[in-house]
Amino acid sequence: MRIFLPSERAHSHAAGKKASRRVARQAKAAALAPRPVDKLRPIVRCPTIKYNRKVRTGRGFTLTELKEAGIPRPLAPTIGIAVDFRRQNLSEESLALNVARLKAYKERLILLPRKSNAPKKGDTKTDISKVKTASNIAATFPVAPTDLAVKEIKKSDMPAPVKGGAYVSLRQARAEKRYLGAREKRAKDKAEADGAKK
Repeated sequence: MRIFLPSERAHSHAAGKKASRRVARQAKAAALAPRPVDKLRPIVRCPTIKYNRKVRTGRGFTLTELKEAGIPRPLAPTIGIAVDFRRQNLSEESLALNVARLKAYKERLILLPRKSNAPKKGDTKTDISKVKTASNIAATFPVAPTDLAVKEIKKSDMPAPVKGGAYVSLRQARAEKRYLGAREKRAKDKAEADGAKK
């Protein structure tokens, strides 16, 4: 009888696992219905110069974004909004983009009362059977690629080349800065010597 190596073994369980995952997803969606299965996440830029022209979904909204959108911090996780306490807004553009995303979500949000006979402030009075619900927020609020990256630049917009070369100019500026004090002292000593002779 031939013994199969670990790399040669057939993955016969893969089809069954695929079906199991699908059934688990359907069960989760049914248990959470009419709520969506995922949370609303912000649009962020990928790190590093190589990838920062691309956008993707982030971990969660910042406290500043929630405040600008008028959503209280303790309420956000209870209505399907992901919150990231560590992330900070470093640009006005990203802040405005995510605030607009939160406001669009807030407009479409339907809050059902916990007790049907005692609705609270902010709860909807509409019949849920008449409203079209979304089971997936990522599909309802997709991340559209932004067109903020610079693609082309005209030759006339290019900066003029440095006379003598950029490297030489930088080295000269560095040397001038480094020896500035010594040169001033030498000139001062020379002036004092000339004054003493007279």
